[in-house]
Amino acid sequence: MKRVYYITIIMISIMYLGFAVKTDEQISDEKIDKRIDAILSKMTIEEKVGQMTQITLEVISSREGEASSLVIDADKLKEAIVDYKVGSIINTGGAANTLDDWQEIITSIQDAATKETRLGIPVLYGIDAIHGANYTLGATLFPQAINLAASRNKEIVKEGGSITAYEVRASGIPWNFNPVLGMGREPLWARFWETFGEDVHLTTEMGKAYVEGQQGKDISDKTKVATCIKHYMGYSVPKNGKDRTPAWIPERFIRDIFLPPFAEAVKTGAFTAMVNSSEVNGIPAHSDYHILTEILKGELNLKGFIVSDWEDIIRLHTRDRVAESPEEAVKMAVMAGLDMSMVPYDYSFYEILVKLVKDGEVPESRIDDAVRRILLVKYMLGLFENPYPYTELSDGFASEEFTEANLNAARESITLVKNENNILPLSKTSKVLVAGPTANLLSVMNGGWTITWQGNNEELYPKEKHTILEAVQEKIGENNVIFREGSSFEEDINSAEAVKMAEKVDAVVLCLGEPTYCETPGNISDLALPDAQLMLAQELAKAGKPIVLVMVEGRPRVINKIVDHAEGIVVAMLPGMEGGRAVADILFGDVNPSAKLPFTYPRNVNGYMTYDYKPLEVFDVNEFNPQWSFGHGLSYTEFEYSDLKLSGKNFSVDDEITVSVTVKNIGDREGKEAVELYITDLYGSVTRPNKQLKAFEKINLAPGESQEVSFTLNSDDLSFIGRENTRIVEPGEFIAAVADLQAAFYLK
Repeated sequence: MKRVYYITIIMISIMYLGFAVKTDEQISDEKIDKRIDAILSKMTIEEKVGQMTQITLEVISSREGEASSLVIDADKLKEAIVDYKVGSIINTGGAANTLDDWQEIITSIQDAATKETRLGIPVLYGIDAIHGANYTLGATLFPQAINLAASRNKEIVKEGGSITAYEVRASGIPWNFNPVLGMGREPLWARFWETFGEDVHLTTEMGKAYVEGQQGKDISDKTKVATCIKHYMGYSVPKNGKDRTPAWIPERFIRDIFLPPFAEAVKTGAFTAMVNSSEVNGIPAHSDYHILTEILKGELNLKGFIVSDWEDIIRLHTRDRVAESPEEAVKMAVMAGLDMSMVPYDYSFYEILVKLVKDGEVPESRIDDAVRRILLVKYMLGLFENPYPYTELSDGFASEEFTEANLNAARESITLVKNENNILPLSKTSKVLVAGPTANLLSVMNGGWTITWQGNNEELYPKEKHTILEAVQEKIGENNVIFREGSSFEEDINSAEAVKMAEKVDAVVLCLGEPTYCETPGNISDLALPDAQLMLAQELAKAGKPIVLVMVEGRPRVINKIVDHAEGIVVAMLPGMEGGRAVADILFGDVNPSAKLPFTYPRNVNGYMTYDYKPLEVFDVNEFNPQWSFGHGLSYTEFEYSDLKLSGKNFSVDDEITVSVTVKNIGDREGKEAVELYITDLYGSVTRPNKQLKAFEKINLAPGESQEVSFTLNSDDLSFIGRENTRIVEPGEFIAAVADLQAAFYLK
């Protein structure tokens, strides 16, 4: 039997003559604790429960249409803040607001909270700014998370988080419901594009970088916000692929695959978490004491609070039917560990919980714990010192510097997956046909959570930004570009005409993919690209001209029927507001592509496998045969790997292991390369994956230039969750692999 090493965390208190040595941080914490204690001692039950109540902006406002300005209703605002003592407000009121409007909205709300209530506790305003300040008009809207993961560039993620924090805080909002740390391991899922992909290590590192960018070292800084990690936990792999439907995940898999990104984010300093809107193993997450209190607050030591998702406490009764009444639903959720309820349209949570506490059904100590956590976040954000917008930040909002950072992020996030006969880059003197339903829309490059919830109101998008068609026209001149849409997303439009036009050009840039969607409205039953788009590609191929396929999509739609018809294929996914320019830069060679797929692109709609598959999945007649695997990505130059070295052959569990490799650019142009280290644990007490990503670094090399890249591994990198649902390290043989190089080592 193998010997198993259990990894434990031991906390040591330094004592001298019976007194603990206090750090400045501890003293600061004690000061905040005293301030919170002072407020709590003055609060009534109603005021405490009010802090736990979160409503949507629509409750206190009105708007005639998505293009009109939002108006705050003073009477409804007073009812919310003064009568119901509401502690948090969220959302955008139906559509994005201007920067000036946001500042007025937040000022009105904070005036009511600080000047018209007995204790003057500021409101904590939250927003879903998931790829920039997407609910503030004119903001810098970055590529979505799935693209950022493809960049393999942690600095880009960190910078994007920082810029987003600046623009959200400029809007007067201090709290962002992001990052999404669910694992993108079910490509049918409508929220796939909100994740950092299928890999645990990649998601963990990108999530950490984003939290660091958003929060900095001090979230009270006027350019920083508090993050809200979501959706805790297991939301992203519904068994039937549909949003908000059940998942079945054994606890060993939960701890091995789904928990690490959340654990690292909390360790990095994330103060709040939002709960999975669905259920895992038959237990709705909003009622799960084990994952909310025992794991998140206990094991992970979340310092701040847990907020529900949209209406999900109510749904414990109305949808999930684990609570026989609304009262039981509230009690169940609060006792499970929920600290704040996104009600969001009424005050039912407030009214029910006040009664439950007064009737002795919910102990006031549980309420005190929740309110203490909420007040802590408000203090850490500096809201008690200044709850109002920092209007001076308006001068830097959507600056040229931010736009350039956004463009760079988009360029590094677009993956070249096929380049037969070096069809790409296209010549700038060539004449091209641009076709397809995603060619001339800004919305499709941004996806949901853009200006509106679904992101599908094209009229609200900024006219100065370029679609792919417009960017290609700017790149090579309108006279060299013909546009025929060919098909919509689902139906033929003028495909016959497009084929005739294709005969007159040098190449076809065919832009296919998906319309915008978000959450449940994005549910589909077939991952295959719709027939109309497949037929358009097949018909265009008859013209005999090279086709470059650009896939603009939120999830990898199956395209095996047309892959052979395209000489070049670019997986653009959702590259954001500068995506059109970035795609054109890559198509015509002004930028050398450097992204790598953060997911395994399926060849077929069934039998999906991730790259870290188990041995049984490829046993006998089974095989791993995707369209393209996780980590695939081409460049316009060529990189050569050599001299893979390890710092030894045999290691003990406490040793660090250094892995180094030399990478050389042997092509004729400068390029960036994501160097990735994979580890295979050959034998284990539970079946071990084919391989697992354990480290990555992106480097830039000029032609002929080489660089040694080193990675350091420790026992945690070799650990996994064993049969007893605890993290262990087992001795044995391991394989370290970088590109096509491998080296074995042994853990004693």
